[in-house]
Order: sequence, then C-alpha cells, then structure tokens
Amino acid sequence: MATINVTHAVARDLKAAARPARRASFGRRLRRNATGYLFLLGAVICFALFSWYPMIREVIMSFQVTNFAGATRWVGLRNYQHIMSDPDFWSAWRTTGLFTLFALVFGYAVPFFTAIVLNELRHARSYFRLLVYLPVMMPPVAAAFLWRWFYTPDDSGLFNGVLHFLHLPTVQWLQSSHTLAVLCLVLFSTWINMGGTVLVYLAALQGIPGEIYEAAEIDGAGLWRRIWHVTVPQTRLILSLMLMLQIVGTMQVFTEPYVITGASNDTTSVVYLIYQYAFNFNNYGSASALGCMLLLVLVGFAGGYLWLSSRAGEE
Repeated sequence: MATINVTHAVARDLKAAARPARRASFGRRLRRNATGYLFLLGAVICFALFSWYPMIREVIMSFQVTNFAGATRWVGLRNYQHIMSDPDFWSAWRTTGLFTLFALVFGYAVPFFTAIVLNELRHARSYFRLLVYLPVMMPPVAAAFLWRWFYTPDDSGLFNGVLHFLHLPTVQWLQSSHTLAVLCLVLFSTWINMGGTVLVYLAALQGIPGEIYEAAEIDGAGLWRRIWHVTVPQTRLILSLMLMLQIVGTMQVFTEPYVITGASNDTTSVVYLIYQYAFNFNNYGSASALGCMLLLVLVGFAGGYLWLSSRAGEE
C-alpha cells in the first residue's frame, strides 16, 4: 500500500511539473504564430460580417415585417404562407429546376469533354485554352446583352441571321415556348462559365499517369472505352465535386433571366423572385423567407451529397 501511495505522489508531482512546461510551450507557439493568427482573425471577421451575419439576419427577417424605415413587427410564419400562396412561387421553382436539369446535360458534360479534347491536342494548346477561358473574363451583364442580341427574333439577330442566310426558317428563341427559352439561358450560362470548369478538369486529366492509357491501348481499348474505363474513374472525385457545385450554382441563377429575358415567358427563377419581393415590392420579409427556403434546399442537397460520399468512401 505504501508503494502505491508513493507511486501516486510521484505521478502527481510529474503532472504538476508538466503543466508549467505545457503552458510555456503553448505560449511559445502562440508568440511564434501570432502573425498567422492575426491574418486568420481578419478572414474570420470578414466572414462574420459579410457571410455569417447576413445569413443569421435573413433567418430573423423571415419572421418579420420591415422596410428598414418604419417599425418592425414579428409575424411568425405569415411570410412563408404568403410566398407559398403566390402563383409565381411554384412557377419559379419549376423554372429553376428545369434550368438546373438542362445545365447538368450541357453545362456539366460539355466542359468535361472540352477538357478531354484540349488535353489531347499537341499543337496550339495554349491558344485554345485561352479561347475557352476568354468568356470568363467578360463582364456577365455585358455578355448577357450580347447574347440577347444573338437571340433577337428577327433577322437582325445573329442566330436568325445565320438561319436566314442558309434559307432555313427563323426561330423565336425567347418567345416561342418556356422550355426553349430556358434552354437558351442554359446555353449562355454554359458558354460564359465553362472556362474555369475546363481548367479544373484539365488539371485533373494531366494528373492521370500515361501508363494507364498505354495499358488500355495495348488491351485494344478504343477512345470511348478509354474515356469510360480510365478517364472517368480517375477523375471521379473532381467530377462529383463539380456536380455539387454545378447544382448549387445553377439553382441560384439570376443574371440570365434578369438581363436576357426580363423574366418574360415565365422564366422567373427563385433568386429573381427574391429580387422582386425585396426591390420591386419592398417586402423584405417575404424575400428573406424565400431565401431561407432556397438555403434549406441547398443545405439538404449538400448534406445528402456528403453523406453519399462518406458511404462510398467507407465501401
């Protein structure tokens, strides 16, 4: 028993002696990394002011009636009831869903295959990369006005001018049907946003060892089989990440319906409807409520994506 007590006493003394050493070590690390912590503090403050606080403020405002000038009243779920009774609410979600679906077909697949083509080029590779990335450097609103002229319904528009030159019937691009109008918006969105995505895919493709392609060619695999059995599996992580970013980005579409169609032909998106509630109707409570609903949808999708990714990683 005496031996055990002595052992405990020695262990206590060692722990007591170790505490000042740990505190001194922590103090040295803090002083050594003080500059890094100061830079990190600036980033945290920026995120808090311009990202976290607006989200918290939006949630609070979704339960209020306010115009930032008069008194603020708490109304509970009345804002949510108001927007769900609005006929434009379901129409905006339908347009946003259709835009996202078309964007997955064009805006997700086209940059990937463009990157594959650029990766296979042996001459003028840098020139074509610049050509693909050039639309990203254009101001989005200026580019949208340019494409609005492309879609002009008479022969003065670029697309109808080409059809008229080829003696083909012209098309009412933005006025004929809701589906065609949304597809036209997706084509513009794909054109202006694909440059950055192509560069990401190119970086992933260049990280694939050439020996894998050589082995596939020796086994007699053609181009499409090499793409399906080598390229896609080797870039699966990047493809899945870009899929999530694609859906999150396209569900927040605003510039395209605002500038190109003016939300005509029932092309009002969810974000455009939020803009209308806030700046056309001065109904900031309903705008915040709709923004919270969009946030919940995107958070739910991102959470589902992370859950599926973790399940796939465990398997």
